[in-house]
Amino acid sequence: MGARKKSAIMLVLCLSLLVTAGCRTESGERTNQLKTKSNITSNQSAKPVVLILIDSLMDKSLQKAIKEGRVPAMQYLLNKGQYFQKVVSSFPTMSVTIDSSLLTGTYADQHQVPGLVWYSGKEKRMIYYGNGAKEAFKIDQLQVLMDAVYQINQVQLNKKTKTIHEELAEKGKDSASVNAIVFRGKTEHILNVPQWIAFSTRLPEHINVTGPKWLSYAALAQQDPKNDGNARPWKKFGMNDEFSAQELAFLVKQNKLPNVTIAYFPENDNTLHRKGPTELEGIEKADQALQDVLNAYGSWEQALKKAVWIVMGDSAQSYVYDDRERSIVDLRPLLNRYRIAKINQSIGTDDQIVISANERMAYVYAIDSKIKLSDIVKLLKNEDKLDIIAIKDEKNIHVTTGKSDKMFSYCPGGKYVDEYGQSWSLSGDPELADITITSNRIKYGKYPDVLARLYGAMHSHEGRYVVVTVQPGHEVIGESSPTHVGGGAHGSLHELDSLVPLIVSGTNTRPKTLRIIDIKDWILKLAE
Repeated sequence: MGARKKSAIMLVLCLSLLVTAGCRTESGERTNQLKTKSNITSNQSAKPVVLILIDSLMDKSLQKAIKEGRVPAMQYLLNKGQYFQKVVSSFPTMSVTIDSSLLTGTYADQHQVPGLVWYSGKEKRMIYYGNGAKEAFKIDQLQVLMDAVYQINQVQLNKKTKTIHEELAEKGKDSASVNAIVFRGKTEHILNVPQWIAFSTRLPEHINVTGPKWLSYAALAQQDPKNDGNARPWKKFGMNDEFSAQELAFLVKQNKLPNVTIAYFPENDNTLHRKGPTELEGIEKADQALQDVLNAYGSWEQALKKAVWIVMGDSAQSYVYDDRERSIVDLRPLLNRYRIAKINQSIGTDDQIVISANERMAYVYAIDSKIKLSDIVKLLKNEDKLDIIAIKDEKNIHVTTGKSDKMFSYCPGGKYVDEYGQSWSLSGDPELADITITSNRIKYGKYPDVLARLYGAMHSHEGRYVVVTVQPGHEVIGESSPTHVGGGAHGSLHELDSLVPLIVSGTNTRPKTLRIIDIKDWILKLAE
């Protein structure tokens, strides 16, 4: 294979594998601060808002890095502002779903991006936004790129659910997106595939999209004409922290920083997938990039004076046991009585089951109308490593777990109210979801906001499917799924995958609740 052909394939892989990132909690002294500021919602500043999303940033690792003096920029912003340790992510805890929730302020039942890998009944094909090299080489690379860059933003993300970029534009305000996976807005842009790559592959030379006023997307779109060095093939074609930082710094120096900027620092996630969730190298590198952005103001004091800074994670990661036989849960042997669709082939009329594995969760689709979902559940229950097994009917979601005869059912509306003010009807054994009930008040345990998050996934797209997650230490796979044995992974409802830290400097306000779906409305208020 020629060098140019290899580089072209690497571009596709880097751009599509970007969405694997993030899509790879402890209490402390600042808990009182969170409580004392919980009722502050008024906006005190119309300064530009800069949200930096550090992939797989986690509280415990961040606190350790601060203690060791390895993240001075984040420490500075934290010391000058507020710190919240436990913000609830979306579900599945994979980058495309999380970013869609962040930008739309909704869970997957409304924004309709179900996960990193899923099956479209409308198109009768698997949707891959990029999920590891083994799968990537088995799939049509042009389709993967178009799904990851174009389809997710212009087609699959629910057009009835507005993004923060669209709402800001409607209010006459500008915004920017830097290396973010989901960026749909109202300004037309042309993403430019390097000509020699387009010539040597089936990739189009230009991709028309809509986004915010300022759009940076690795080698395909950049603001700083001098940022080419950070978009080289050996630097993942711009899918790196340095590229994002230089784009941000350029906007600052050119006085082009808009009302709201959302910037994505992707590299920490890859480090944790390989080395495990306690590794600090990725956080340190993200902080160095953040320092470059703050330095663009001349001093960090000026940076804090002139902008509101929000630094947060998207999802966490949990450790995967270093013994493959112990850690990996392969769903195919459990379902081998059915014909399971192959990922490198079109879905055939004889296929009965489709498995879409998203690290620590999976969708299992019954595409044969003769198959009962309850029969699939019976087979899956033979695996005791499965943490949550869920199906739905016309009214309720039904939850069970591996090696258990217990069942828990629920639906929206009812006499039970959770900590977010959401009401539910419950029956069966709520302990399956680690829920306790006192005087009709719901208290969540190790699965934060589990009822709404699981409801979101169960109603995120058409089709008959089972949702499964695995217990901590394990990872679920189908055909050619990437694995992270001895490293880190995410995807599940468990708090180890779901809770991320939030640093806020330059305002004494906070989101309505500490959930990623409430970040959007908070930022819109800050930008007023």
